[in-house]
Amino acid sequence: MSLNARILTLATTLLVVAAAASWLAYRALSQDIIERWGQQVAEIQVRYDSARLLQSLEREIGLARQMADSVAIQQWAATPDNPALKTAAIRQMESFRSNFRDNTYFVALRKNRQYYFNNANNEFGGQQLRYQLDPNDPDDAWFFRLIEEGRDFHLNVNPDEELRVTKLWIDVLVRDDSGQILGMVGTGLELDRFLQDIVDIGQKGITTLFVDFNGAIQLYRDRNYIDFASIIKPEGQKNTVDLLFEAPEDQQKVLGMLQMLKNRGGDSGAVASSFVTIDGHRHLAGVAYLPAIGWFEITLLDLDTLLPVSYLWPLVAVFLAALLVSLLLFHGLVRRWVLTPIVALERAVKQVREGNFRTGNLPKPDNEIGRLSGHFEDMASTLQASTEDLQAQVASRTEELHRLARIDALTGLGNRRALDEALATEIERAYRQGSGFGVLWMDVDHFKAINDERGHQTGDAILCDVAHWLRACLRPYDIAGRWGGDEFLVILSPCDALTLEHTAQRVRVNIEQQGRAMALPVTVSIGGYQASAEDTLDGVLKRADQALYRAKQQGRNQVMIDSGEALSTE
Repeated sequence: MSLNARILTLATTLLVVAAAASWLAYRALSQDIIERWGQQVAEIQVRYDSARLLQSLEREIGLARQMADSVAIQQWAATPDNPALKTAAIRQMESFRSNFRDNTYFVALRKNRQYYFNNANNEFGGQQLRYQLDPNDPDDAWFFRLIEEGRDFHLNVNPDEELRVTKLWIDVLVRDDSGQILGMVGTGLELDRFLQDIVDIGQKGITTLFVDFNGAIQLYRDRNYIDFASIIKPEGQKNTVDLLFEAPEDQQKVLGMLQMLKNRGGDSGAVASSFVTIDGHRHLAGVAYLPAIGWFEITLLDLDTLLPVSYLWPLVAVFLAALLVSLLLFHGLVRRWVLTPIVALERAVKQVREGNFRTGNLPKPDNEIGRLSGHFEDMASTLQASTEDLQAQVASRTEELHRLARIDALTGLGNRRALDEALATEIERAYRQGSGFGVLWMDVDHFKAINDERGHQTGDAILCDVAHWLRACLRPYDIAGRWGGDEFLVILSPCDALTLEHTAQRVRVNIEQQGRAMALPVTVSIGGYQASAEDTLDGVLKRADQALYRAKQQGRNQVMIDSGEALSTE
């Protein structure tokens, strides 16, 4: 046998052995890569799906809690037979209806067990009382169970047979100042549309579902698995998440992850993951606890669909081709044309991976590796410029989003979030310095009537005018914002009692004069409070709100400071 044949035979033998070893290594390595990649994707997907759900619910929950804190509704719930209180409460309820996402609300009173409801079409306007809650009716058991448990907040997926609707209900207890439960308020999100927007979003290979604290399925693309009215069912009769898995060990894995996250107390950002089998396909299950709503989010990733092993086959072909070339080349040529440039390129790749894009001049032999080194240098240079530009854009966008998130889109004033942050800052400053500040809570008089008679566009224009007139009456460093609807809040700092009264009166008079000059019936009622270092955020808002309420009771177009003495309207 000639030396050439011997070399070819040896090269062929080495190539076959190396190919077999490479194939075995590839299978093990690719499986490990897919599993590691899947775990990272699962964590990212779980956090993404959780954020989408919370983003959809946080505003509705906040409005429901604000509705439960309404003074008008609390007073009526304490004395439900008072016609005047009922009228004021229903007017307040209807104002909330326009702000809820589905323009739907419900109010259930504990004393007389009356259930009030209205929907987006105002179908029950003037007839909001829908039915009487019956403690012996299983369909009404949810109300009495929540009252009994005393949970201030609860999410409930339940069909209402009386109203013939199926919704994701947000339930918030109404309490008086002593903590006694007066009833329940909330809103409902249409289940099918919510499932389409949040759960069944058509991502191939990704399944998302939400379960409650006990593992009962609350949101899932297949409604047959949803456990409606979970709160009134015994534990053994609920549709729990283990029903989705056939193997007992998979059921135990998922339930074990739920229990582990419970034991950790709902650590922010904690995600548990494990491999399970569904319909004969291996899935990666990721679980996160959402303490804000007391639910778990579960994401199931079908790794065979998201990243088939065949995707990595080109890597094997490249490896075998490189191996064949290396075996056919002389050691010197390999070292000169391959090994030396690859070592330099590897060193440059590590530098780029560590964030150092200055790779220097790489050796560039007259072959593919030399051109690759040149392309890599160009890529590193481009990547450095792109990274710096992207960082600048992200910083700019983040700053802009931070600003926009605190601006009311209609009036250009600060929004609720900006006011909350400003109030927290002022309270902290007052506590630290032993000083005080003033708060004015302002409400446009008869704004609902203006909207009804002149239309919402006119109403929006009036809100913009009021915001402009309000700014004109304040000092440059005072803070004004739109609290919500037709309510505005002003923070005066520094401020004493005399400044608070004079500013409030100046605002009221100026708005009245400007409205009269524009032939608009625009006046405002203002409640004020001079906060001290001992006050809390809730205390300041409550005192200002009570003063505003007294200003309305005194006939509107009034200024009432916390002392209860109204200023003159002259």
